[in-house]
Amino acid sequence: MNFSLVQHLLTIPVAIFSAIVWGIAAVPSYLLFTEISEWSKAQDFWIEAFGICVGLGIGYLLWGLTLLLICGVLGGLLRPPLKEGRYPLNSWVTIAWAWSLVFHKVAQMFIKNIVPSLQVNIYYKLMGAKIGKGVQILTDSLNDAHMVTLGDGVVVGGNATINGHLVERGEIVLAPVHVGNNAVVGGGSTVQPGCTIGVGAVVASRAVVPKWTNIPDGEAWGGIPARFIKKVGE
Repeated sequence: MNFSLVQHLLTIPVAIFSAIVWGIAAVPSYLLFTEISEWSKAQDFWIEAFGICVGLGIGYLLWGLTLLLICGVLGGLLRPPLKEGRYPLNSWVTIAWAWSLVFHKVAQMFIKNIVPSLQVNIYYKLMGAKIGKGVQILTDSLNDAHMVTLGDGVVVGGNATINGHLVERGEIVLAPVHVGNNAVVGGGSTVQPGCTIGVGAVVASRAVVPKWTNIPDGEAWGGIPARFIKKVGE
């Protein structure tokens, strides 16, 4: 079977599905905006203009929050079971993995606008991530959420990327990522699959933590690839 052709053909129904989800998420916003517009038309010009502007803003926020809820629920319920391991890139496992990311790709249109927030944490939990208390997530790139564990008090900086997958030598590699309590994943950094970041550890901004790296408790690592810099607090 020509898996490359299958994968390309599947992008068509995926694009249509994404558009449908965006549209369904817009229904509450449309109804709200219609009500505000109808009320505003009965007022003078300035009140009408103000009402329309407020309606657009609130409608956009409502659309985004509804989108996160839909994507989180569907992404959690419809995610195929994916186990840690190496699989041929041209295989049904790759197609299943790609499907598991569709909902996150759709939700990424809005996530950046409200990080960090309780709503984003709830979204990632719905997608399967294990998230402790007091966690701050400032990124929309917590990929493969069902393979990510964030302990209590973890901070994930802006534009940081945590991946539960990578592609190399014709294979897709899937492995969980564990971030210990009170650890910091710096802004713009990348954490690859199979990594363990210890309690109170720090990944410096823009660092790249290679696959299956174990950062011990209380250590700061940085660079490309990330290496030990010092003990935190020294």
